[in-house]
Amino acid sequence: MRHKKYTFKIGKSGSHRKAMLANQACSLILSDQIKTTVVKAKETKRVAEKMVTLAKKGTLHHRRRAIGRLRDKEAVRVLFDELAPKFKDRNGGYTRIIRLGQRKGDGAEMCLLQWVEEEKAAVNEEENTTEKEA
Repeated sequence: MRHKKYTFKIGKSGSHRKAMLANQACSLILSDQIKTTVVKAKETKRVAEKMVTLAKKGTLHHRRRAIGRLRDKEAVRVLFDELAPKFKDRNGGYTRIIRLGQRKGDGAEMCLLQWVEEEKAAVNEEENTTEKEA
């Protein structure tokens, strides 16, 4: 019985799924947004948010745990040095999923997975320009 087992299988073996999610999380960290299917995005969101929580703690032990999970030292460097300070005051919900509709080839529902703070920075810039004008 699979009571309380919460894992999207995504139709892949365990090792393939772990590698794919690590690659997608690294791509999200390095490029700030990725376009993927909704099911993959939901699972990648879980991995990425756990990595941000590790990065906010910032110790060497947590950095090594992140390297073990993501397998990309450059992505871990960006995560710890650039993303973690942005989210230091936030208690979760670091990413958002924006649905884009269905893919033309097979009808899979596509979405955009991105960090939440990007829009907030744009809003702050607009507020600063209106304050300067006043």
